[in-house]
Amino acid sequence: MNKIKLSLSFLWTIVIVHLAGHLFNLDVISFTKPLIVISLIGYLYASALIRNSLFYITLAALFLSWLGDVFLMFESENPIFFILGLASFLLAHVTYVFSYRKARNETAVNPLLSSQKLRHGSTLILAGLALVYILEPGLGELKIPVMVYATVIVVMTISALLRYGYTSIQSFSYVFGGAIMFMVSDSLLAVNKFLEPFSYAGFWIMITYCLAQFLIVKGIINHINAKKGA
Repeated sequence: MNKIKLSLSFLWTIVIVHLAGHLFNLDVISFTKPLIVISLIGYLYASALIRNSLFYITLAALFLSWLGDVFLMFESENPIFFILGLASFLLAHVTYVFSYRKARNETAVNPLLSSQKLRHGSTLILAGLALVYILEPGLGELKIPVMVYATVIVVMTISALLRYGYTSIQSFSYVFGGAIMFMVSDSLLAVNKFLEPFSYAGFWIMITYCLAQFLIVKGIINHINAKKGA
């Protein structure tokens, strides 16, 4: 078994065990959650053919995500850990924005028309605003931090959209799909925390989160390796 297959096997084993923990209330979540991003880092190291600036920026985004995961594990003990987790993921999204700017070719091969970019970007902005509006009554003192966070994740997703035509269709699709999944995951988390708890929230939040991180990393690896082969 080569190192890429081994890293993927480890990643999906951790993810499956973690999701099973949420579904069946198994006492494994505190063990598996920190390992999700660590296993993604292993996949990045195993798959990327070169260690360029894009590689290290993506590594930084994953490290910040790992910090966010760890902080959120302790939010029930002290509210400050939720703020620290929020700040870590906010910085992770900002770092992903930089990685998307790096993961672009200098010239467009098949750029999305400006009007289409504007329309899709406007849709994402409206979705973010709508969610904040719905959640606003339950945000309390966290209103400003959550609004800032929502703004940053929308910017992150639009930045992924703007890569269209400046990278391969595979890289674009993976990264943009991952960015959308991140918005979905964070929206589910926010609804569960600030609006109305729902059944199996942990499962749905984590499955969309794991897909988001994996797709983004896979798309960036695709771009890195394409540059290596150019």
